Amino acid sequence: MAKIGIVYYSMYGETFELARAIAEGVTKGGGEAHLRRVPDPLLPDEVKESDGVKQAIEAQAEIPVATVDELPEFDGLIIGSPTRFGSATSQLQAFLDQTGPLWSEGKLLGKAAGFFTGAATIHGGHETTIMSMATFAMHQGMPIVPAGYAVAGDVQGTRSGGGPYGPTQLGTGEGLTDEERNIALDYGAHFAGIAEKLAA
Repeated sequence: MAKIGIVYYSMYGETFELARAIAEGVTKGGGEAHLRRVPDPLLPDEVKESDGVKQAIEAQAEIPVATVDELPEFDGLIIGSPTRFGSATSQLQAFLDQTGPLWSEGKLLGKAAGFFTGAATIHGGHETTIMSMATFAMHQGMPIVPAGYAVAGDVQGTRSGGGPYGPTQLGTGEGLTDEERNIALDYGAHFAGIAEKLAA
C-alpha cells in the first residue's frame, strides 16, 4: 500500500476541498492518504478573522501541519496551491524552498509527484500554476504523474476545472462541480497505483 502525502495550502478552503477529494481517490485506489496543510504564520489577524478565511482555518484545524522532515516517509507527494498571478502561493513556495537538504541528499529521488490547483477564473492560471510547481519535482528527481486525458473521462468535457496537467477547481465559492470531483477521485486512485509501482 503506497503512502501518499497530500501537501497543500488553502486560504479560503477550496483547495482543501480539492485535496480531500484527491485523498478519497487515493484511498479508493488502494493507497494510504495523508493530508498535510502548509500554515501561514504571517497572515494578519484581521485577515484571519475575515469572512471565509476564519471558517477555512477552523475547518482545517485537525489537519496536521506539513513538515519537511516527514516528506521522505511518503512514497509519493501530491502538492496543491491556489494560483496567485499564474503561480503557486508564496506560502507553499516558502515551504518547498525549505527542502534543500532533502535535495542535496536525494531523499525524494524516484518518488511520484503530482500537483493540483484552483483559480477564480477558468483562464486564471490553472495550467501555469501546475507547471510552475512541477519544477520542484524536476529538481528533486521525482517522476511527475499527470492526469492526462485517459485517467478521468471528465477531463475532455469539463468546462470548469481539471485538465491533463492535474486536478483543478474553479473557485466559485459553491464547492466542487461533479466533474471536478470525479477528476480528483480518478486522479487520486491513478496516482496511488503509480506510486506503489515506483516504490516496489
